[in-house]
Formats: sequence, structure tokens, C-alpha cells
Amino acid sequence: MSNHYHLLLEIQDPRLISKIMAGINKAYSYYYHKINETSGYLWQGRFKTQPVQKEDYMISCGRYIEQNPLKAGMVKNAEDYLHSSARHYCSGGEDGITDDDAWYLDLGRSDNDRQRAYRDFLKDFDTEDEVYFDQMERPVGYQTFLDRLVREKGRFIPRRKGRIRARI
Repeated sequence: MSNHYHLLLEIQDPRLISKIMAGINKAYSYYYHKINETSGYLWQGRFKTQPVQKEDYMISCGRYIEQNPLKAGMVKNAEDYLHSSARHYCSGGEDGITDDDAWYLDLGRSDNDRQRAYRDFLKDFDTEDEVYFDQMERPVGYQTFLDRLVREKGRFIPRRKGRIRARI
């Protein structure tokens, strides 16, 4: 995308997301300013986060992200977008950062079978996927997943387990 980027990350401690994003944004800002001989802010406002339940929803979130350049009219096929893992999953193109996901490896026995199945999966994008991920304000998942989250400083994070209260 020309004015923003999407990341789908699985991290052990969600409280570290601010530090992770700060590191990514600082590194890219430094790179951009050095290459273009510029200075100043690159990013407008704070990043947005949306907790996504791993089962079912994470795969749909990935599809939503990979369909984004296609929806924006930037490419004819998701795998044509240079900065997307779709190129890796649809045609085997190596980008140096995308690892084969276990879910992807289960799509077929050979690379060709998996790539064909993944292209079909991307085409199966529907309005339900879009509704889940167009609104970045709410977490996405089953109710049991949502019940384990609490909003703290504008972000959703896992509830702390804490100790059991003594009954009086």
C-alpha cells in the first residue's frame, strides 16, 4: 500500500506490541530519510491493533491483508503486489521473510498443489471477512477468546490471571 502497511504478527506477550512497532517504524523512517535525503515525520498518528483469535480468524485476516492491494486497484492479482506474502504462497517466490505456515503446508502434497489451493483460497474472499477486518476497533474471535481480553490504555490485551481472592 502506498500510505500504510499491514502486519499479521503472532507474539508471545501482546504488551510488547508498542515496542515492536516503535522499532519497525524507527528503522523504516531512518532508512527512508537516508535514501531520500529528507527529514521529519513519516507516520500520521499511532498504529492500530486488532487482536485476532488464531483459530479460523487468523487465516481470514491474512486473506484480507493480501486482498487489500487488489481491492485498491493497485494490482490485478494479489500475488502481483511486491510487498505481500501472496507472491510466496501463490507462486513460490522467495522474499526472504515469509515462512511456510503449517496451515499452508496442509493445503497439498506438492508445491504446485499448495499454490493452486492458496490462489483458490484468496479468491474465496467474501463480505464476512471484510466486515471482520475493515473495522479495526474490535478484536475478532469466538466469545471465549473475547472474554479473555480487557481494554487497557485503548488497546485490548489478555486479562491478567492474578491470584484468587480470599473469601471473607
